[in-house]
Amino acid sequence: MARDDRFYTLIIPRTSRSRARIRRICVEKKWLKLFALVSAILFCGCSYGFYGLTQQAQHFRIEVENQRLRAENERQRLELNELSSRVEAVEDTSRKLAEKSGVVQENAYSPGTGGPAVLLEPDSLPALEEKMTHLEKDLHAYEAVMRGRGYTPSVWPVVGKLESAFGGRRNPFGGGSYEFHTGQDIDAPWGAAVIAGATGKVSFVGWQNGYGQLVVIDHGGGLTTRYGHLSHIAVSQGTTVRRGEFVGKVGSTGRSTGPHLHYEVRINDQPVNPLQYLFTTGSESQIER
Repeated sequence: MARDDRFYTLIIPRTSRSRARIRRICVEKKWLKLFALVSAILFCGCSYGFYGLTQQAQHFRIEVENQRLRAENERQRLELNELSSRVEAVEDTSRKLAEKSGVVQENAYSPGTGGPAVLLEPDSLPALEEKMTHLEKDLHAYEAVMRGRGYTPSVWPVVGKLESAFGGRRNPFGGGSYEFHTGQDIDAPWGAAVIAGATGKVSFVGWQNGYGQLVVIDHGGGLTTRYGHLSHIAVSQGTTVRRGEFVGKVGSTGRSTGPHLHYEVRINDQPVNPLQYLFTTGSESQIER
């Protein structure tokens, strides 16, 4: 029998319980080649499609991550701008308080510091946060100083000329004797306004020998101020007055030769020189506000 090269013959033996037989399948070569070609095309197409889907998924993930990073960058940018504005505001407030308090002068010598450190970009978020922390500490310190000064008799109680100073003096009533003067006399016209030198609580109002009409203000910590020879008292005992608040009027009551204010500062009831607390030095005879 002649051989036919156009076909592939596939013989499949089959066995059953009842009988055995052989099945013969003939497939023409061109169809087999066509099937192989179609299978290859389908495989390549599926592979390319799978690769495309994989790339799309990867691109989608990258795009989502980029959007997240853009949103994070925008958030950090806004946070950086806000923090930078806060730093500028706190710097300005801190500088004004420093100048006002006189505790820290600009370009003042800074104490030595040391230890390990990591350099930061000056405009980076961590650097600004660190700067903000230091500025807030300084600000709190300056505020504490200013609060403390509110209770320190650092302003003049009346406008006038410095007369009899704190310490030894000749008796103004004659006799040639010397006496210790426990305060600072400030010459001012009758009825001139007298203000509290600092914030405190009025601990005494009324007449006292030598002082005449007297107001005593307790500023805490054993510190008190006295305002003597008043012609009028405008506060009552037990009330709280703030620095600069009106407490009375200049007079000449008590042991006095003429209208003036006798101003005292005491620590634990011991008189001290008032001029060491005042903003204006005692070398200036004319007090100005």
